[in-house]
Amino acid sequence: MAAADFNEIYDVVVIGAGHAGCEAALAAARMGMNTALYTMNADLIAQMSCNPAIGGIAKGHIVREIDALGGVMGQVIDRVGIQFRLLNSSRGPAVWSPRAQADKQGYRVEMRRVLEQQRGLRIKQAEVVGILRQQGAVAGLELRDGRRVHAQAVILTTGTFLNGLIHIGDNRYSAGRSGETPSIPLAESVKSIGFDWGRMKTGTPPRLDGRTIDFGSLEEQKGDTRPTPFSFATEAITQPQVSCFITYTDEKVHQIIRDNMNRSPLYSGQIQGIGPRYCPSFEDKVVKFPDKARHQLFLEPEGLNTNEIYVNGLSTSMPADVQMRLVHAVPGLENAEVIRPGYAIEYDFVQPTELYPTLETKRVERLYHAGQINGTTGYEEAACQGLIAGINAALKVQGKPAFVLERDQAYIGILIDDLVTKGTNEPYRMFTSRAEFRLHLRIDNADQRLTPLGHRIGLVSETVFDRFRGKQKRLERLMNHLSQVKVQAEAGKISAAQALKRPEVKIEAFLESVPCDLREQLSWEETKTVETAIKYEGYLKQQTQEIEKMKKAESRRIPQGFEYHGIPGLSREMIEKLSRVRPATIGQASRIPGVTPAALSILHIHLEMSSHREKTT
Repeated sequence: MAAADFNEIYDVVVIGAGHAGCEAALAAARMGMNTALYTMNADLIAQMSCNPAIGGIAKGHIVREIDALGGVMGQVIDRVGIQFRLLNSSRGPAVWSPRAQADKQGYRVEMRRVLEQQRGLRIKQAEVVGILRQQGAVAGLELRDGRRVHAQAVILTTGTFLNGLIHIGDNRYSAGRSGETPSIPLAESVKSIGFDWGRMKTGTPPRLDGRTIDFGSLEEQKGDTRPTPFSFATEAITQPQVSCFITYTDEKVHQIIRDNMNRSPLYSGQIQGIGPRYCPSFEDKVVKFPDKARHQLFLEPEGLNTNEIYVNGLSTSMPADVQMRLVHAVPGLENAEVIRPGYAIEYDFVQPTELYPTLETKRVERLYHAGQINGTTGYEEAACQGLIAGINAALKVQGKPAFVLERDQAYIGILIDDLVTKGTNEPYRMFTSRAEFRLHLRIDNADQRLTPLGHRIGLVSETVFDRFRGKQKRLERLMNHLSQVKVQAEAGKISAAQALKRPEVKIEAFLESVPCDLREQLSWEETKTVETAIKYEGYLKQQTQEIEKMKKAESRRIPQGFEYHGIPGLSREMIEKLSRVRPATIGQASRIPGVTPAALSILHIHLEMSSHREKTT
């Protein structure tokens, strides 16, 4: 195809303007690419189609990492968050995770403002119906109106739109989200490439009119008095804050589900897709936990200028009349009016083992997938994939080496490695338990781990990097001060740093001794970073040693396009597994489900012999 065959020409084109698409488009544009972001409805950019919140357990870590690399999700939620809470604050710093309720409309408006102000980025409203290819590589895309758009790289971030099908009881209809058109022609175009496909399901709860809820009878949940921002650039949260409220279901509510189970599309066989295990529908909770007397529900405001309330914990695809009865049986909701019922949605996804760790597809060069198309669930998981896909698309166009985060560098690296190595048969969600080195991957040190990398690839500006370096100098000064200042202990005088290694001793006890100029500049989080580094020094050194061991396995690379057939001793099963995933290293091969130590040993020996033959010829 020649240039004359196209109506528009770009370096990078992103399809879909959800959380993955926004980060992908911004990353590519900030790295100097002439970028276009295509969406079917520009008014719904960054729409929060499920819960109006960002962060949570492990998800908060991801948002911090996005920010540290130069992404924008953290900055946007800091500007529009209406309740901030630091989860797990009573536990160790490895699992502290920020979470914030968002002003749903405000989030969408603010993200669009950021996109529209980005130089080199164009927002386009049109339906994409096809991916154009030429000689095994992406060439561009085709629009519903017949126009063709050329691109050197294309990023697919289609969310739940590929053959989306909504279920509310017996009623079902095609939609990408409630009230929005699904992407059916695009789904068929992508399927024609030959990817390994699957079908997944997610859902939402009913939304209620807050004016009809008896909040006085419910348990109030306030935010933190000292909010924890997501972005390292945020100095203070200044917008008004609100409360959430808690109520509980009871046996009466559960019996309504049991009495109407025959009307549930989830249990009638109407829904074929696999739903998220860690965020089940309310029907699933009642069926799978029959002995549980009650389930907790969180009533979350959707914004400062709306009465709409999100009922977190009551996701359901039951018929609308059953949903009304469920709601009215819940204490405090007896007179609540349902603004819109909950629903389940099925959609197509591509097995992520079809991707390289860069998120480029193995079948089509310069075509990238990010977000729910890869089998993940959650705004944060989608956004970090979009960021990595955008970075790698830009680097590919520039002819530069790819950018891949390892498991010891970031939760983002763990997420992508899990996806491309193991694949998924259910919506993937990040947890701190997935991290081998979670004390090393804390929210407070995400910038130390990742900001230099973001700066190196051109995503973190000089201004931001100068601020980062200033922070590192403050941390170093505080660490040196605590190592030098002496305090009285039972056995005599010891340094404040030595005293801090005791669990009961807190850093606040020594801040008065810190020079005034430094004390005035230090944030609360910066002091806690130093305290953590001192208290857990031994554990951190041990983890560093374990990381070095893992890196040795990762350092043995497997050539791209390596042929596994014909290797003596490898079983047909091992050949199939290795050929399907095509691991980049011995370390990645070791994490493929079912690949045995014996197979890894054979592979390692074969690679060593091949390397030796190459050196001697």
